[in-house]
Amino acid sequence: MSFLGWTALASGVLLLMALASAYVKALPITTSMLYLALGVALGPIGLDLVALDVVAASEAVEHITTVGVIIALFVGGLRLRLSLRDPAWRAAFALAGPVMVLTIAGIAAAAHVLVGIPLGVAVLFGAILAPTDPVLASTVAVNDADDGDRMRYGLSGEAGLNDGMAFPFVVFALAWLASDGPGAWIGGWFVERILWAVPAGCLLGYGLGRFVGLFAIRVRAHHRDTDAPTDLLALALCGISYVGAEAIHAWGFLAVFAAGLGLRAAEIRVVAESPHPGAAMRDTADTMPDHPPAEALVPADVSSEDLREPAVAAGVLVAETLSFGDTIERLVEAGLIVAVGIALGTHFDVRALPIALLLFVVIRPAAARLSLVRTPTTSHQKWLMGWFGVRGIGSLYYLTYAIGHGLPASMASVVAAMTVTVIAASIVVHGISSTPLLDRYERSLTGAAT
Repeated sequence: MSFLGWTALASGVLLLMALASAYVKALPITTSMLYLALGVALGPIGLDLVALDVVAASEAVEHITTVGVIIALFVGGLRLRLSLRDPAWRAAFALAGPVMVLTIAGIAAAAHVLVGIPLGVAVLFGAILAPTDPVLASTVAVNDADDGDRMRYGLSGEAGLNDGMAFPFVVFALAWLASDGPGAWIGGWFVERILWAVPAGCLLGYGLGRFVGLFAIRVRAHHRDTDAPTDLLALALCGISYVGAEAIHAWGFLAVFAAGLGLRAAEIRVVAESPHPGAAMRDTADTMPDHPPAEALVPADVSSEDLREPAVAAGVLVAETLSFGDTIERLVEAGLIVAVGIALGTHFDVRALPIALLLFVVIRPAAARLSLVRTPTTSHQKWLMGWFGVRGIGSLYYLTYAIGHGLPASMASVVAAMTVTVIAASIVVHGISSTPLLDRYERSLTGAAT
């Protein structure tokens, strides 16, 4: 197509995003399903206007998905306001730890037995598909920083943590392939990729987010700067956290998520020291911090006089960061899910469908039920957390990373086809089920409250 043709197409997608939301909410579908359908219509299966070979374009797709995952992780971390000591985090840690490891093992076993993929490649395939996607999981994530629902909190925390926690296992599988099996290298992998890279990434990102957040809030309040470029600050913090972590051989994705948590910690500290004069303080028995989220108290039009209050400056910073991040996240989601739909024309593999079915119905739910036993969640919440293991852009990133870092060329097309097929199946299956299941869940909460 010509430049004008692509411009018209992009404008049409943006118009669809803007107008379809109100209608989609009332139907058992999601906007991601619409983007996927559009991609299928444009690709070889439909009008054959464009094709996408993920293997050939792996480097470009890797860079684009990196940006998308980074923004989603940062914004996801910023939405989480509970202390890490709060019981709501226990489900997130369980989902991002034992559930993910069991999921990798289950997918690897299924791929090895059902499809005959070599064991090392099967482990890599399991690691690629293990993480819950931080972009597509937004439907079941926390609604805002004042949302303490433990089902949503568990899934939100998981989406932030396991997109970084999956990386050591991708590297493990690639080392397995390079060494033709397990060996003496496992000890070095464990020390470097788990004992060092995980905590180092978390601490670096959290420290940067908290420091930059406190400094930016104080500068904004001191100078009463109503025009501060918060979008640039957010991008800079994402970039510094990611690059800094990679420079010290830590996990950049974990650092970015922790930076969002750190920026939220800065907001909590500011409002604790200088409460907003209009804030109605909560009962101390509430699980949320005593002071409501600062962004909830920001007026529509903030004057320089309003910024004299540090809590207002904190609210403006957080509100603008969330707004900017949400916009970028939606654009990335639309573009990449359309790309998945297009790629289906090149990479569909029917052998992946039984694996997808096992993953959605058996592997993930069973791992969740087993690992969430000791968490303070209800049976209904455990069941929903087991079901909503959405696969998406994070898996696309790990696929393209593996293609560029040691996945044998003879297996690249097979793994790519199976990954794209499972992602598409997840978008459809979880998209259809999300609205009715969440509506039922909300009704059960309302009934319990009355």
